[in-house]
Amino acid sequence: MHILVTGGAGYIGSHTTLELLNKNYDVTVVDNLSNSVAESIERVEKLTNKNVSFHELDIRKKDKLETLFATNNFDAVIHFAGLKAVGESVSKALHYYHNNLISTLVLLEVMSEYNVKQLVFSSSATVYGDPTTVPIKESAPKTATNPYGQTKLMIEQILEDITNSKEGWKIIALRYFNPIGAHSSGLIGEDPNGIPNNLLPYISQVAVGKRTELSVYGDDYATKDGTGVRDYIHVVDLANAHIAALHHGGKKDTYLAYNIGTGQGASVLDVIASFEKASNKHIPYKIAPRRPGDIAACYADPSKANKELKWHAEKTIDDACKDAWRWQANNPNGYNVIGKI
Repeated sequence: MHILVTGGAGYIGSHTTLELLNKNYDVTVVDNLSNSVAESIERVEKLTNKNVSFHELDIRKKDKLETLFATNNFDAVIHFAGLKAVGESVSKALHYYHNNLISTLVLLEVMSEYNVKQLVFSSSATVYGDPTTVPIKESAPKTATNPYGQTKLMIEQILEDITNSKEGWKIIALRYFNPIGAHSSGLIGEDPNGIPNNLLPYISQVAVGKRTELSVYGDDYATKDGTGVRDYIHVVDLANAHIAALHHGGKKDTYLAYNIGTGQGASVLDVIASFEKASNKHIPYKIAPRRPGDIAACYADPSKANKELKWHAEKTIDDACKDAWRWQANNPNGYNVIGKI
């Protein structure tokens, strides 16, 4: 199969591209490099000893995307491309709606023109908003609490409507929980622009000396230690979920959605302790006030994916922390400078 991966130079996209190549798929990657670097793809090629057809391209540019489809015979698309920072989405709501919705609509139009109708979509657990119960099932009410989550929810509705049109689409949305970790080689990993929005890259940057301490937002939640509980899924397990979705494919005119998580919740202090063990570094932290919109606990019921996709999370929090530390230690400045410590 020849797979087009949009946003394939990003964190999850690069790991998925690597796993696709390891399983002998032909892969073409498009990415506008707004929050990623082409070097991630160069390192994927080094790890797999295979070539990736890479195109620096904004998929909102329909003419350029049509040219790509006209010169390739794609069997399916994995769609990662999109802006993804929850906090930024609140302050730049119009930018998020324009980027995430228009890019998806243009992609779907071009796919339809060239009769490529199998899609795996990168969705998010943010579509559940503040869940009423945990673990969260796919049948839980959907109500996003920020513009980023709202774009995912709106795109899912578009995708479901398309499959209902009876035009032969096979679409699967994967609702990620909290991706963490890196490839075990330490060559590719999460390299956020500016101040990290996510917990583990921030901890990693504290451990490597780029930042002085971690802020833990709230220690008075109704959890075992008062800090927020989340479902942390290793990025390689997450990458393999996309391949499982390609194999499943669904029947024509079907829309399916799956939670992709471990089914286990870990607190912020659990993650800090695991990272300290993996890195043999002390992680200084301070307790800060709760952030607006944060919730006490959010973790998946992944049983539907386990059963129907034949996919299971295999890696632990400890595995993810070891891999994240290997990546950060080997690349203290991310993809910009390689320097072992």
